[in-house]
Amino acid sequence: MAKKAAKKRTASKKTAAKKKTASKKKAATKKRATKKRAKQTIEIDGRTVELSSQSATMFPDDGLTKGDLVSYYRDIAELMLPHVRERPLTVQRFSKGIGSRGFLQKQASDHYPAWIPRAHVPSKTGRGSGVDHAVCNEPAALVYLANQRCVTFHVSSTRADMLEHPDQVIFDFDPTDASPASFERVRQGAGMIGELLDELGLTPFLKTSGSRGLHVIAPIERDTQVDDVRAFARAVCELMAQQQPTLFTTEMSKKARGDRVFLDYLRNGYAQTVVAAYTARPLAGAPVSTPLTWDELTAPDLHAQRYTVKNVRERLGRMTCPWAAFYDHAVSLAGPRAALAKRTG
Repeated sequence: MAKKAAKKRTASKKTAAKKKTASKKKAATKKRATKKRAKQTIEIDGRTVELSSQSATMFPDDGLTKGDLVSYYRDIAELMLPHVRERPLTVQRFSKGIGSRGFLQKQASDHYPAWIPRAHVPSKTGRGSGVDHAVCNEPAALVYLANQRCVTFHVSSTRADMLEHPDQVIFDFDPTDASPASFERVRQGAGMIGELLDELGLTPFLKTSGSRGLHVIAPIERDTQVDDVRAFARAVCELMAQQQPTLFTTEMSKKARGDRVFLDYLRNGYAQTVVAAYTARPLAGAPVSTPLTWDELTAPDLHAQRYTVKNVRERLGRMTCPWAAFYDHAVSLAGPRAALAKRTG
C-alpha cells in the first residue's frame, strides 16, 4: 500500500510539473504573440496611421523589416507621390515577406481607411463591371499601404479622372536575362529611343526598372486617346526594331525573341501599368526603380538594380531628383505623331 501511495504521489508531482511547464510555455507563447501584435500609431500630416509588426522580416537576405519598408516609403514620399498621385494603383503584397509567394492586388480592400480614395476602372472585356483601385495622394497613404506589406506600386499611364487619355508614353526595355551583355543592349536601346523621342519633339526621362531593364517615359498632354498613344509607341518600337533587327524586337513570343531585347509598348494600353518611380521591387537587395540623368546611362557601374532601399536616399541627398520637373515638359502628342508619320511613310 505504501509503495502504491508513493507512486501515486510521484505521478501527481510529475503531472503538476508538466502542467506548470505547459502553463509557462503557454504564457511565453502568449507574450510573444502579444509582442508580435504590438501596434503603434503615428501622425502624418494630420492623418493617424496605425503600424503593426514592424520587426517582421520582409527582405530575408538583406535583414530588412516591415519597419524598414515603412520608413523608406515615408522618407521617399515627397519625391514618389507626383508619380502615383491620382492614378489607379495596383500593389504587390507579401504577407510573409518576399521569401514567400506574394500577390497582385487591384481591388482596394474594404478595410482601407475612407481617406484613401478609390478610382473605379470599368472593364473593357465584358467580364465584370470593373475594379475599384486605391489611389495614393498623400504620404500617409504610402505609409499605410507599406504597413499592409505592399512592396511594389504599379501605376497606370492615366489619371483617375481621364482613364482614356494618358499623360505619358512609356517604353519598357525587357531583356531575356539579367546578364551584363543583355543590359548593354538595353542601354543601347534606351539611348536610341531617347534620341528619337527628342527629335520628334518629346522630352524623354530615364529610370531603372529595379529588375532587369530600363524605362524611358515622356510626359504628354492629355489630348490623345489611349489607343492612339499605344499606336504611337508601337510605331516607335517597330521603327527601332527595323533599324536594329539583331538587337531589338517587338515579337510577343518569348521563343521568337531569342536574345534580343523586347521593346514593350504594351504598357500604354488601357488599364495597363508600369512600376512607379521610386517603388521597391520584391527581389534580394531590395532594388528600387530609380530615376536617372541621361549622363548616367553610360556609367560603368549602372545596372537595373544599382539603387536600393538602402542606398537611394543617400544618392538623393547628393543630387536633385532627375524627374523633379517631369510634368513641366508635357506637350501634345499631335506634333510627334505627325513627325513620326513622315519618317515611316
